[in-house]
Amino acid sequence: MRNLQGRLELCSINTATLGHREPLNQTIERIARAGFGGIAPWRREVEGGDVPRLARQIKALGLSVTGYCRSTYLPAATSAEFSANVEANRAALRDAAVLGAQCFVLVVGGLVPGSRDLEGARSQVVDGISMLLETARECGVPLALEPLHPMYAAKRAVVNTIAQALSICETVDPDRSGFIGIAVDVYHCWWDPELTASIATTGQANRILAYHVCDWLHETNDMLLDRGMMGDGVIDLPAVRSCVERAGYNGLVEVEIFSAQNWWQREPDEVLAICAERLQTVC
Repeated sequence: MRNLQGRLELCSINTATLGHREPLNQTIERIARAGFGGIAPWRREVEGGDVPRLARQIKALGLSVTGYCRSTYLPAATSAEFSANVEANRAALRDAAVLGAQCFVLVVGGLVPGSRDLEGARSQVVDGISMLLETARECGVPLALEPLHPMYAAKRAVVNTIAQALSICETVDPDRSGFIGIAVDVYHCWWDPELTASIATTGQANRILAYHVCDWLHETNDMLLDRGMMGDGVIDLPAVRSCVERAGYNGLVEVEIFSAQNWWQREPDEVLAICAERLQTVC
């Protein structure tokens, strides 16, 4: 396992960690000034802005874009709505290409509102990803399918384990083109009894595209907005990273923390300093 001590260039900050409280150009400056090697911006910060200018700023400051967050949900009640969701993701992929993103993160969506058709939603997800794969190839930006914790299955993601995500990748891309893989986020997968085996299998398929860290608090208060800083919770972070790196992943370690009542209330530079310390000591 790589030693992160004194190696912040191996670490990235997902901009959600800072709570989207400042314009992206300021956030880019902060992350670069703090010594990190990468950044993962969100569409809400990019769309409607001068994307080429943001790309130039990121490049000039020596940052890599470890991911672009995130996809429009795919499942829909009508074919027209489904097509619109796919087109929104195609547009985002084009922005991801301008930014030089290493991947476009797919959070696929949950059940169609008012529906109980879980298998139908999952079928739409496979269809939508199949449609996006050619655009990903054209843009040169791989799709990073991120399985979410099962508590999100109803609303945010009907893809819930690494094994399930890998099965989808193999279904839509049996030739292993390099344009679809998996974002491994410890918050969503730490609990999985098949985690070690699933990561190993994903690595053998050369499909680990991103690795996200935070922590799961023992007394979490909100299923979405109460993630913990690394070291404050129950996840064995070194064990998971060791597994991911043994499986062949050598990309950046990306911090992604949603924390409305704690970390989003603190000064951004303080949050970055603590992220830096924890990455080097407990991850």
